[in-house]
Amino acid sequence: MLQASIQKNDKKAGWLIGIFSFVVFAVVVALGKVKLDVQLGFDVHVFALFNAVVNALVAMLLIAALVAVKKGKYIAHKQLMVTALVLSVAFLVSYISHKLFAGEARFGDANHDGIVDEVEKAAVGGLRLFYFIILSTHIFLAAIILPFILFTAYRGLTAEFGAHKKIARYTWPLWFYVALTGPIVYIMISPYYC
Repeated sequence: MLQASIQKNDKKAGWLIGIFSFVVFAVVVALGKVKLDVQLGFDVHVFALFNAVVNALVAMLLIAALVAVKKGKYIAHKQLMVTALVLSVAFLVSYISHKLFAGEARFGDANHDGIVDEVEKAAVGGLRLFYFIILSTHIFLAAIILPFILFTAYRGLTAEFGAHKKIARYTWPLWFYVALTGPIVYIMISPYYC
């Protein structure tokens, strides 16, 4: 097994993880209502593409990390998971940037007028329900998964491998679902970006 990478301090870690998770959640919710009307000189939807690519990479890293730990390759597991965490931070910055500069797109809004009328709804049919199911589960799990990811990482980095493994059984599949559905949401909504 590996040695601890950080010193154990559950109280401090709990506070830091809680505050960080709350701030991230609050910023994302608040920015859902804000759109900056600034011309950046490039298509701001490049942030959404970056997010989809990062999510896909995170999903692959999570699979690779799971395989590594199952094979007893703990250093590789740790490196893969730390990389997934770093990419997730990059995702968060890009996600906030996209929200700030692009605003919201509506699934099915083929004429990009901000309204999905009955003709547009009929054009996408049952795909609209599928999209909203994927989107709502993705958003809900993305909103609640952050503190679980951080606590799982904390337990691993403090070499509390029993506790790490116990919480990872729940964190890993939820994080993987969020990472996997991110690109699906992007592929489905990107035709409706203006």
